[in-house]
Amino acid sequence: MIGRDPAVPEPPDPAEPKPRHFRALFLSDVHLGTRGCQADLLLDFLRLHDAETVYLVGDIVDGWRLKRSWYWPQSHNDVVQKILRKGRKGARIVYLPGNHDEFLRDYLGSHFGGVEIVDSLVHESADGRRFVVIHGDQFDVVVRNAKWLAHLGDWAYTFALGANTAFNIARRRLGFGYWSLSAWAKLKVKNAVSFIGAFEQALTTEARRLGADGVICGHIHHAAIHDRFGITYVNTGDWVESCTAVAEHHDGRMEILTWTKPAETLAPAARAEVLGAA
Repeated sequence: MIGRDPAVPEPPDPAEPKPRHFRALFLSDVHLGTRGCQADLLLDFLRLHDAETVYLVGDIVDGWRLKRSWYWPQSHNDVVQKILRKGRKGARIVYLPGNHDEFLRDYLGSHFGGVEIVDSLVHESADGRRFVVIHGDQFDVVVRNAKWLAHLGDWAYTFALGANTAFNIARRRLGFGYWSLSAWAKLKVKNAVSFIGAFEQALTTEARRLGADGVICGHIHHAAIHDRFGITYVNTGDWVESCTAVAEHHDGRMEILTWTKPAETLAPAARAEVLGAA
Protein backbone atom coordinates (compact mmCIF):
# COMPACT_ATOMS: atom_id res chain seq x y z
CA MET A 1 0.00 0.00 0.00
CA ILE A 2 1.42 3.38 -1.01
CA GLY A 3 1.52 5.96 1.80
CA ARG A 4 0.31 9.55 1.48
CA ASP A 5 2.87 12.03 0.16
CA PRO A 6 3.55 14.37 3.16
CA ALA A 7 4.18 17.26 0.72
CA VAL A 8 0.56 17.08 -0.48
CA PRO A 9 -1.95 18.83 1.85
CA GLU A 10 -4.50 16.54 3.50
CA PRO A 11 -8.02 16.63 2.01
CA PRO A 12 -10.66 18.38 4.17
CA ASP A 13 -12.53 16.26 6.69
CA PRO A 14 -16.21 16.22 5.59
CA ALA A 15 -17.28 15.79 9.24
CA GLU A 16 -15.74 19.15 10.24
CA PRO A 17 -17.82 22.34 9.92
CA LYS A 18 -16.39 24.95 7.58
CA PRO A 19 -14.10 27.27 9.59
CA ARG A 20 -13.72 31.02 9.28
CA HIS A 21 -10.64 31.88 7.24
CA PHE A 22 -8.18 34.68 7.98
CA ARG A 23 -4.97 35.92 6.46
CA ALA A 24 -3.10 35.30 9.75
CA LEU A 25 -3.79 34.07 13.27
CA PHE A 26 -1.64 34.98 16.28
CA LEU A 27 -1.78 32.77 19.39
CA SER A 28 0.36 32.92 22.52
CA ASP A 29 0.59 31.82 26.15
CA VAL A 30 -1.25 28.52 25.77
CA HIS A 31 0.87 26.93 28.55
CA LEU A 32 0.41 23.32 27.48
CA GLY A 33 1.60 21.12 30.32
CA THR A 34 -0.26 23.05 33.02
CA ARG A 35 -3.63 22.41 34.62
CA GLY A 36 -4.69 25.99 33.93
CA CYS A 37 -4.44 25.57 30.14
CA GLN A 38 -7.86 25.83 28.46
CA ALA A 39 -6.98 23.15 25.90
CA ASP A 40 -10.57 22.10 25.17
CA LEU A 41 -11.58 25.67 24.33
CA LEU A 42 -8.48 26.12 22.17
CA LEU A 43 -9.25 22.89 20.28
CA ASP A 44 -12.75 24.16 19.58
CA PHE A 45 -11.30 27.48 18.40
CA LEU A 46 -8.75 25.81 16.11
CA ARG A 47 -11.46 23.61 14.64
CA LEU A 48 -13.45 26.65 13.54
CA HIS A 49 -10.68 29.11 12.56
CA ASP A 50 -8.09 28.77 9.79
CA ALA A 51 -5.43 31.07 8.36
CA GLU A 52 -2.78 31.21 5.68
CA THR A 53 -0.19 31.77 8.44
CA VAL A 54 -0.42 30.78 12.10
CA TYR A 55 2.01 32.53 14.44
CA LEU A 56 2.64 30.82 17.80
CA VAL A 57 3.89 33.81 19.77
CA GLY A 58 5.59 32.05 22.69
CA ASP A 59 4.80 30.11 25.87
CA ILE A 60 2.86 27.53 23.88
CA VAL A 61 4.45 24.76 25.97
CA ASP A 62 5.26 25.46 29.63
CA GLY A 63 8.73 23.99 30.10
CA TRP A 64 9.07 25.58 33.55
CA ARG A 65 6.10 23.63 34.90
CA LEU A 66 6.92 20.38 33.10
CA LYS A 67 10.37 20.40 34.71
CA ARG A 68 8.76 20.43 38.16
CA SER A 69 6.02 17.87 37.51
CA TRP A 70 4.78 16.13 34.39
CA TYR A 71 1.23 16.91 33.29
CA TRP A 72 0.24 16.16 29.69
CA PRO A 73 -3.35 14.98 29.17
CA GLN A 74 -4.69 13.86 25.82
CA SER A 75 -6.30 17.24 25.13
CA HIS A 76 -2.86 18.91 25.22
CA ASN A 77 -1.53 16.39 22.73
CA ASP A 78 -4.62 17.02 20.59
CA VAL A 79 -3.80 20.75 20.45
CA VAL A 80 -0.30 19.97 19.12
CA GLN A 81 -1.71 17.56 16.53
CA LYS A 82 -4.36 20.06 15.45
CA ILE A 83 -1.75 22.76 14.84
CA LEU A 84 0.48 20.33 12.92
CA ARG A 85 -2.52 19.25 10.87
CA LYS A 86 -3.09 22.86 9.81
CA GLY A 87 0.49 22.87 8.55
CA ARG A 88 -0.07 19.67 6.59
CA LYS A 89 -3.16 21.27 5.02
CA GLY A 90 -1.02 24.13 3.70
CA ALA A 91 -0.81 26.79 6.43
CA ARG A 92 2.55 28.30 7.30
CA ILE A 93 3.27 27.69 11.02
CA VAL A 94 5.79 29.98 12.74
CA TYR A 95 6.84 29.41 16.38
CA LEU A 96 8.45 32.30 18.30
CA PRO A 97 9.55 30.92 21.71
CA GLY A 98 8.89 32.75 24.98
CA ASN A 99 10.40 32.45 28.44
CA HIS A 100 8.39 29.37 29.44
CA ASP A 101 9.44 27.50 26.27
CA GLU A 102 12.90 29.09 26.09
CA PHE A 103 14.46 25.64 25.49
CA LEU A 104 13.35 26.07 21.86
CA ARG A 105 15.64 29.09 21.50
CA ASP A 106 18.47 26.57 21.09
CA TYR A 107 16.85 25.64 17.76
CA LEU A 108 16.26 29.06 16.17
CA GLY A 109 16.28 28.81 12.38
CA SER A 110 15.23 25.14 12.47
CA HIS A 111 12.13 23.47 11.03
CA PHE A 112 10.34 20.68 12.91
CA GLY A 113 7.41 18.96 11.25
CA GLY A 114 6.87 21.99 9.02
CA VAL A 115 7.05 24.44 11.95
CA GLU A 116 9.56 27.30 11.62
CA ILE A 117 11.28 28.40 14.84
CA VAL A 118 12.44 32.03 14.97
CA ASP A 119 13.14 34.53 17.75
CA SER A 120 11.29 37.42 16.10
CA LEU A 121 10.27 38.55 12.63
CA VAL A 122 8.48 41.29 10.72
CA HIS A 123 4.98 40.48 9.49
CA GLU A 124 3.62 42.60 6.65
CA SER A 125 -0.14 42.94 6.78
CA ALA A 126 -2.42 43.03 3.74
CA ASP A 127 -2.66 46.83 3.97
CA GLY A 128 1.13 47.21 3.89
CA ARG A 129 1.84 47.78 7.60
CA ARG A 130 4.95 46.19 9.10
CA PHE A 131 4.63 44.54 12.53
CA VAL A 132 7.45 43.22 14.68
CA VAL A 133 6.27 39.85 16.05
CA ILE A 134 7.96 38.77 19.30
CA HIS A 135 6.89 37.09 22.54
CA GLY A 136 7.93 40.06 24.66
CA ASP A 137 9.71 38.55 27.68
CA GLN A 138 12.90 40.14 26.32
CA PHE A 139 11.46 43.47 27.56
CA ASP A 140 10.33 42.21 30.99
CA VAL A 141 12.87 43.49 33.54
CA VAL A 142 11.99 40.78 36.09
CA VAL A 143 12.43 37.93 33.60
CA ARG A 144 15.73 39.34 32.32
CA ASN A 145 17.34 40.35 35.62
CA ALA A 146 15.72 38.33 38.43
CA LYS A 147 14.65 34.96 37.08
CA TRP A 148 14.20 33.59 40.63
CA LEU A 149 11.57 36.27 41.22
CA ALA A 150 9.89 35.35 37.94
CA HIS A 151 9.70 31.71 39.10
CA LEU A 152 8.28 32.82 42.47
CA GLY A 153 5.67 34.87 40.63
CA ASP A 154 4.89 31.83 38.50
CA TRP A 155 4.22 29.79 41.67
CA ALA A 156 1.85 32.47 42.99
CA TYR A 157 0.16 32.63 39.59
CA THR A 158 -0.36 28.85 39.65
CA PHE A 159 -2.08 29.16 43.04
CA ALA A 160 -4.37 31.88 41.68
CA LEU A 161 -5.24 29.72 38.68
CA GLY A 162 -6.23 26.88 41.02
CA ALA A 163 -8.77 29.19 42.61
CA ASN A 164 -9.83 30.28 39.12
CA THR A 165 -10.43 26.64 38.09
CA ALA A 166 -12.63 25.94 41.12
CA PHE A 167 -14.57 29.13 40.47
CA ASN A 168 -15.27 28.15 36.85
CA ILE A 169 -16.33 24.62 37.75
CA ALA A 170 -19.04 26.22 39.87
CA ARG A 171 -19.98 28.55 36.98
CA ARG A 172 -20.29 25.63 34.53
CA ARG A 173 -22.59 23.78 36.94
CA LEU A 174 -24.79 26.85 37.01
CA GLY A 175 -24.84 26.97 33.20
CA PHE A 176 -22.50 29.94 32.73
CA GLY A 177 -19.49 30.20 30.39
CA TYR A 178 -15.84 30.63 31.33
CA TRP A 179 -14.86 33.88 33.11
CA SER A 180 -11.41 34.60 34.46
CA LEU A 181 -11.45 35.50 38.14
CA SER A 182 -7.65 35.71 38.20
CA ALA A 183 -7.50 38.11 35.22
CA TRP A 184 -10.14 40.34 36.81
CA ALA A 185 -8.27 40.41 40.13
CA LYS A 186 -4.94 41.10 38.41
CA LEU A 187 -6.29 44.15 36.60
CA LYS A 188 -7.66 45.53 39.87
CA VAL A 189 -4.14 45.74 41.28
CA LYS A 190 -2.55 49.14 40.60
CA ASN A 191 0.97 47.72 40.23
CA ALA A 192 -0.21 45.23 37.60
CA VAL A 193 -1.81 48.03 35.57
CA SER A 194 1.41 50.07 35.81
CA PHE A 195 3.46 47.06 34.68
CA ILE A 196 1.22 46.52 31.65
CA GLY A 197 1.60 50.16 30.62
CA ALA A 198 5.40 50.04 30.97
CA PHE A 199 5.55 46.78 29.01
CA GLU A 200 3.43 48.19 26.18
CA GLN A 201 5.57 51.32 25.97
CA ALA A 202 8.81 49.30 25.89
CA LEU A 203 7.56 47.12 23.03
CA THR A 204 6.26 50.02 20.96
CA THR A 205 9.52 51.92 21.49
CA GLU A 206 11.47 48.95 20.14
CA ALA A 207 9.13 48.61 17.14
CA ARG A 208 9.57 52.30 16.37
CA ARG A 209 13.36 51.93 16.63
CA LEU A 210 13.19 49.15 14.04
CA GLY A 211 11.14 51.32 11.68
CA ALA A 212 7.99 49.20 12.01
CA ASP A 213 4.38 50.37 12.12
CA GLY A 214 3.50 48.22 15.10
CA VAL A 215 4.28 45.24 17.33
CA ILE A 216 2.45 41.96 17.98
CA CYS A 217 3.36 40.17 21.21
CA GLY A 218 2.13 38.05 24.12
CA HIS A 219 3.71 37.36 27.53
CA ILE A 220 1.53 39.45 29.88
CA HIS A 221 -1.79 37.60 29.30
CA HIS A 222 -3.66 40.81 28.47
CA ALA A 223 -5.18 41.07 24.99
CA ALA A 224 -5.19 44.57 23.49
CA ILE A 225 -5.06 46.54 20.26
CA HIS A 226 -4.39 50.28 20.47
CA ASP A 227 -2.27 53.17 19.17
CA ARG A 228 -1.70 54.80 22.57
CA PHE A 229 2.05 55.23 22.02
CA GLY A 230 1.95 56.47 18.44
CA ILE A 231 2.18 53.11 16.67
CA THR A 232 -0.02 50.02 16.81
CA TYR A 233 0.37 47.75 19.83
CA VAL A 234 -1.23 44.29 19.57
CA ASN A 235 -1.21 41.68 22.33
CA THR A 236 -2.70 38.26 21.68
CA GLY A 237 -3.75 37.52 25.26
CA ASP A 238 -3.61 33.89 26.37
CA TRP A 239 -5.36 30.51 26.67
CA VAL A 240 -5.22 30.29 30.45
CA GLU A 241 -7.25 33.30 31.57
CA SER A 242 -8.80 35.23 28.70
CA CYS A 243 -8.92 32.63 25.88
CA THR A 244 -8.12 35.10 23.11
CA ALA A 245 -6.29 35.22 19.80
CA VAL A 246 -5.66 37.96 17.26
CA ALA A 247 -6.73 37.56 13.65
CA GLU A 248 -5.67 39.55 10.61
CA HIS A 249 -8.51 39.83 8.11
CA HIS A 250 -7.77 39.74 4.38
CA ASP A 251 -7.95 43.56 4.23
CA GLY A 252 -5.26 43.90 6.95
CA ARG A 253 -7.63 44.73 9.81
CA MET A 254 -6.59 43.26 13.16
CA GLU A 255 -9.22 41.85 15.55
CA ILE A 256 -9.17 40.23 18.99
CA LEU A 257 -11.15 36.97 18.98
CA THR A 258 -12.45 35.78 22.36
CA TRP A 259 -13.47 32.12 22.68
CA THR A 260 -14.71 31.36 26.20
CA LYS A 261 -17.53 28.97 25.37
CA PRO A 262 -17.55 25.99 22.93
CA ALA A 263 -19.64 26.70 19.84
CA GLU A 264 -21.78 23.57 20.36
CA THR A 265 -23.11 24.96 23.65
CA LEU A 266 -24.32 28.25 22.17
CA ALA A 267 -27.87 29.02 21.14
CA PRO A 268 -28.36 28.88 17.34
CA ALA A 269 -28.35 32.69 16.90
CA ALA A 270 -25.20 33.09 19.00
CA ARG A 271 -23.53 30.19 17.23
CA ALA A 272 -24.25 31.76 13.83
CA GLU A 273 -22.72 35.04 15.00
CA VAL A 274 -19.62 33.31 16.39
CA LEU A 275 -19.05 31.36 13.18
CA GLY A 276 -19.43 34.46 11.03
CA ALA A 277 -22.60 33.19 9.39
CA ALA A 278 -24.86 35.98 10.60
